[in-house]
Amino acid sequence: MDLEIYELKKIDLRDGIVIDGFPSVGLVSSIVANYIIESLNLEQIAIVDSPYFPSVALVRNGVPLSPVRIYGGKVNDNMKIAVFVSEFQIPTSLLKSMGKLMLDWADEQRISTVITPEGIIQEEREDVNVYAVTSTDYAKKRIPKGVLEFGEGVITGVTGVLLTEGRKRDTDVIALLAEAHPNYPDARAAAKIVEVLNEIMQGVKIDPKPLYEEAEKIEKNLAQIREQAAKVKKVPKDYIYA
Repeated sequence: MDLEIYELKKIDLRDGIVIDGFPSVGLVSSIVANYIIESLNLEQIAIVDSPYFPSVALVRNGVPLSPVRIYGGKVNDNMKIAVFVSEFQIPTSLLKSMGKLMLDWADEQRISTVITPEGIIQEEREDVNVYAVTSTDYAKKRIPKGVLEFGEGVITGVTGVLLTEGRKRDTDVIALLAEAHPNYPDARAAAKIVEVLNEIMQGVKIDPKPLYEEAEKIEKNLAQIREQAAKVKKVPKDYIYA
């Protein structure tokens, strides 16, 4: 098999949600996934492995971690959450298999909803808009006010697979698409998606403030770099020595 799930711990996830955290534009999905794991103290419950994954171990606090992992937990009486997360790009040849694996696993766990955060390229912006597209009419009813409908376009990667496969299976899949800069980790776009997730997840409130603070640091550093680069361009050629 191309992909296999190795269970580390059995937990009850019935009627919960699963979140896709594979890298996307601006690393939005990865930032959201890792922030949720940290904020809700979710524990690792499984490993996804493949002979086609990179031969690496990510070490944190002295513990070796696989490239693709599943975290989960019961957050409150009404909400159970699982998160697929990876720091590495899934090979293109495995994208369909990964999307189908997620939905198969969600079905086995009797999870009710799949949520996939995603970044869409938008380099110049005054504010971050979040769009949504769903696989079913029922999932569409869960979209909060203020989230725009993604009317037309192309959605690639695992998110695209989850949406099309979810529609085929009549599985509730919600894609949240935040405008994101493609050239750096966009914590502001991730924070906007966290705000939307707070409205979707029953009784769960994750503070997005640290993400906004991180976004301000990144944006300030980038502004300084641009300013320095502009000054260098203005230096007369006579003052530049090879």
